[in-house]
Amino acid sequence: MYYSFIIPVYNRPDETDELLASLTKQTFQGDFEVVIVEDGSTVDSRSIVEKYQDQLDISYYYKSNSGPGDSRNYGMHKAKGTYYIILDSDCIIPQDYLRVVDLYLQEKYVDCFGGPDRALASFTAVQKAINFAMTSFLTTGGIRGGSERLSKFQPRSFNMGISKKAFSLSEGFGKIHPGEDPDLTIRLWNLGFRSELFPDAYVYHKRRIDWKRFYTQVHKFGKARPILNQRYPEYAKMTYWFPSLFMGGLIISLLFLLFGFYLPFLLYLLYFFLVFVISLKEEKSFKVSVLSMCAVFMQFYGYGTGFVKSNYILHILRQKPEKGMPEMFFK
Repeated sequence: MYYSFIIPVYNRPDETDELLASLTKQTFQGDFEVVIVEDGSTVDSRSIVEKYQDQLDISYYYKSNSGPGDSRNYGMHKAKGTYYIILDSDCIIPQDYLRVVDLYLQEKYVDCFGGPDRALASFTAVQKAINFAMTSFLTTGGIRGGSERLSKFQPRSFNMGISKKAFSLSEGFGKIHPGEDPDLTIRLWNLGFRSELFPDAYVYHKRRIDWKRFYTQVHKFGKARPILNQRYPEYAKMTYWFPSLFMGGLIISLLFLLFGFYLPFLLYLLYFFLVFVISLKEEKSFKVSVLSMCAVFMQFYGYGTGFVKSNYILHILRQKPEKGMPEMFFK
């Protein structure tokens, strides 16, 4: 197989530099190409790409802003490969990454795969805390930590592979964002393709977001899921309600305190104590552990409120997603 890395970029030349530098160190013995799609950036990465022309088979395309999903589609249309690997620009790739992916595909081929993400020691305390919230089995991030089945896995587009055949038949990503990656995966399932988690094909995901942006991100994740549940009711799960129920239970436990009933609130304290202890064990940092509790709370609150709001718009107000939540769609 000939692999094409598809990387949409938006105002992130420094990230592009780090990502391309990591791709020059791949131990994979075969050939591969890199396709950079500049999505209408005002601060472009053209000069960064030129640095690597002699080290990588790399192509650069600039287009008007239309969102990451459409940019990935654009890149796959331009690519020469038979298998596309989609990465976010804020990732750093381990040197054995492509070799590991190739081994998986040679031994047990699938037309769509996803891999997990990890944090580097050089990441900031906030980045490590957010990474914990997004990957731990204790949180909704368990999907990236591997709590889903290896098969029937819904890949996330920061680390995702798709065959040329699957892309051609599915027509790639849709207009919803975020949520374009599970939307594509479900359509692939309905076309008869399989997806799978490759646990060892991980990337270092350097999320360059502050607390405000993290809340906005997880809030949108929560709003996206009811839209997908409405589109594909056969794949809806009760577990998607968990963050909303978690926050509702927390409010109830606080009300119980007024009546001298402490057990529910103590259970929440125990949960966050477990978050602290496990984060401390993994990161060996008191500061990161404290921030991890903050990140987990923000994740549940943001996702949970977004999920409830989206369900209210769709099922109580009975508005179409594009009308009730236009911020969730690129034109």
